[in-house]
Amino acid sequence: MNRRPFGRTGVEVSEIGFGAWAIGGGWGGSDDDTSVAALHTALDLGCTFIDTAAGYGNGRSERIVGRVLRDRHATGVTVATKTPPKPGPWPPSPYCLAGERYPEAYLRENVEERLRSLGTECLDLLQLHTWTRAWNRDPQPLLILRKLRDEGKLRWIGVSTPEQDQDSVDDLIRTGLVDAVQVIFNIFEQEPAAELLPAAREHGVAVIVRVALDEGVLSGKYAADHRFPPDDFRSRYFEGDRLARAVARVEKIRAAVATDGTAAGRSLADVALQFVLAHPAVSTVIPGIRTPDQARRNCAVSDLPPQAPSLVAALRAHAWRRGVWYGGKV
Repeated sequence: MNRRPFGRTGVEVSEIGFGAWAIGGGWGGSDDDTSVAALHTALDLGCTFIDTAAGYGNGRSERIVGRVLRDRHATGVTVATKTPPKPGPWPPSPYCLAGERYPEAYLRENVEERLRSLGTECLDLLQLHTWTRAWNRDPQPLLILRKLRDEGKLRWIGVSTPEQDQDSVDDLIRTGLVDAVQVIFNIFEQEPAAELLPAAREHGVAVIVRVALDEGVLSGKYAADHRFPPDDFRSRYFEGDRLARAVARVEKIRAAVATDGTAAGRSLADVALQFVLAHPAVSTVIPGIRTPDQARRNCAVSDLPPQAPSLVAALRAHAWRRGVWYGGKV
């Protein structure tokens, strides 16, 4: 497993991380024994970065991660978790006040919950689970996290971008308020390459990439008429004609990969993950993993030769400015 610098922290992490949303629930059925096996498999294969959150099963994902790491007496593994804002619009409205959504007393209490769930005395990386650029002028929640860092509750501070505005954290990167940012970057969503990724590289901010497979569709395994069960997040993400539209574009990507000819023997999922890893600003990519087989397939991408520049260039042509598939847009 290849490792990359995690920004200016002095730590290196595996370039393929473990996205732990699905082991908390929300992606169809999951059972803890399979989740535990998946984590052990990924760690055995050299994965040293795990991303989880309070909202992934109301702490269930964190508890599973903490249990596995304690059972293994694991060292050298970086765990990132996330604190959600207090109830309100998601992503936050420009009219939301940072002090109401992330007040100090709430942040302190929530951080204590994260510590208990993970079974640790200090969090590696605590990320605010969403943001709005309206808070960039007065980023009080991040200053509160600095106090918690100085008190020994956490090592590093991060922000996970809101779905509709990846560049909302650019100012935070430039002013040194964050050690890491978690962003959406994939073959469809390439806007971070314009500003966010170069700024992060310039300022030594770690970049965690989520949704690299666009919730699975860029793996090429779904047909246009596929239906997800009601308890699966993707039944809402791909509501209406969204899946059919995405699948049609994936088929064009499949044709482009075949025409280029440099990725023989690689799956579309391999190609999609390598496209993300081709950008030098990326520290780690966190595909969702909930089974040992998924762990093996995703971790194996790190053993492949780097993606050919010709294919990277060809895939750039498939950027899709489709708007945001949240909030009921059909």
